[in-house]
Amino acid sequence: MTRGPLLLFGVAALIGLPLIVVALSLLNPQWDILAHLWQTVIPEYVSHSLILLVSVGIGVTVLGVSTAWCVSQFDFPGWRWVSWGLLLPLAMPAYITAYTYTGLLDYAGPVQQALRSVFDWQLGEYWFPNIRSLPGAIFVLCVVLYPYVYLITRAAFMQQSTAAFESARTLGAGPWKSFWRVAMPLARPAIATGVTLALMETLADYGTMEYFGVTVFTTGIFRTWYGIGDTQGALQLAAILLLFVVALILVERYSRRRAKFYQRRSDGDSMRKPLRGRHAVMASVVCWLPIVLGFIIPAIELVIWSIERAEVWTQPSFWQLTFNTLWLGLMAAAITVLLALWLAYGRRRHPTRPLRAAVSLAGLGYAIPGIVIAVGLLSPLTWMDHRIIDFSRWAFDVNPGLLLSGTVVALLFAYSVRFLSVSLQTVSSGLEQITPQMDDTARTLGASPRRILWRVHLPLLRSSILAALILVLVDVMKELPATLVLRPFDFNTLAVRAFEMASDERLADAGPPALMIVAVGLIPVMMLSRALKTQSIKTGE
Repeated sequence: MTRGPLLLFGVAALIGLPLIVVALSLLNPQWDILAHLWQTVIPEYVSHSLILLVSVGIGVTVLGVSTAWCVSQFDFPGWRWVSWGLLLPLAMPAYITAYTYTGLLDYAGPVQQALRSVFDWQLGEYWFPNIRSLPGAIFVLCVVLYPYVYLITRAAFMQQSTAAFESARTLGAGPWKSFWRVAMPLARPAIATGVTLALMETLADYGTMEYFGVTVFTTGIFRTWYGIGDTQGALQLAAILLLFVVALILVERYSRRRAKFYQRRSDGDSMRKPLRGRHAVMASVVCWLPIVLGFIIPAIELVIWSIERAEVWTQPSFWQLTFNTLWLGLMAAAITVLLALWLAYGRRRHPTRPLRAAVSLAGLGYAIPGIVIAVGLLSPLTWMDHRIIDFSRWAFDVNPGLLLSGTVVALLFAYSVRFLSVSLQTVSSGLEQITPQMDDTARTLGASPRRILWRVHLPLLRSSILAALILVLVDVMKELPATLVLRPFDFNTLAVRAFEMASDERLADAGPPALMIVAVGLIPVMMLSRALKTQSIKTGE
């Protein structure tokens, strides 16, 4: 095997190191630790996780499918606005939405204050649902994660031929029966894929669960690691959570295998049925309600808090936080894009099955919770730090300190593992648009592989590279659990500061950093909505 593929294998293995460490803990289980965890916390973690998965799965399916059906099939007032507006919750991290609804619905919030003022109620004289609970977490995750289902299912509905519905109508099926008997079976693979992505985000969530006091695997791993100092226990919990994720990945892969059953809509098919009267009102309510709950209400609350804390915007400490976050994001984005270019181009040049499998392993990080990556990464980095210290003392009689696990190196490593998939998929999709004949032509002119990449591919990949940089930057800004675990001492980001302020019940102080995260998060949402608009124009909508 030549040096190039060997280097690719080595980099892929390095990126997959945290997953390998966690997976290996399954092969060497600590039975005494597992027995203790099973007797104390695992049943609660499993039950809460299953309740979350089932409830969020149902919620995002209802919201995502209903909105996708209305937008793709009907013409009602404002449908063009809601078609991209339904993507806005993607810019709002779940933990930030949790903060805003707590500020609105808690005892001291404006909603309960208004109720007490209007009805002259006192404490204990009325019942109000507690948002900081398991049902509250389900609500927050549903209104934030439904766009995964909406986006993929909308594309599936738009690909379905109207001839199938016309055939159903000739057989006496009404609109409701046609939806259940024709549209839903054809879109089922897409729905399953969207739900699976939403459930992966549910399993990976730490900020919402910790703030709402819901005990799940992500919060349990953090408490076991930092609260008890039990490294092996945290690894065992991370391994169990990894099994949940692997099961969801297998479901997603199975659903994609069935995607070939979609029917494509021909250019001559009619697109949308006009709605008037109460039907138009109902469609508008169905589509606007998730936007209001998932983005508009939280965004308004963040703006109010940011105005109340207007002095924060002029404080150097806030802009230092912003600089830390942007610097980390840009560094991680540059590293992941460079790695993605190298891996994707190497896979293109050497399309062997082992190399494709290795690159796929390196791209699994996005499906893995950040807390699992952090735990799987901290152990080998700590071991390497101790070996470096031992060697430095032996050779130079100097203790260099923690060069890996105690610096931003660990953060950048974790971000690269977590978000390489984002860059890899974006760059790979761009490479697929470049025909192999262009490579062949360049080779016949004597160009080396490096020159082909530099002079042929990079100019054509400019938009893909820019998109990958922006997507990774935004994801790094949102990332909370990995940053909490791996950040150096006295080093904060916007996400960490917002989490700390909310944990101290200083919700208004969490407003400015949270609003900054959401504002930057709107950039890829706008890019996505523009891409969907361009696609709609090309298909004749």
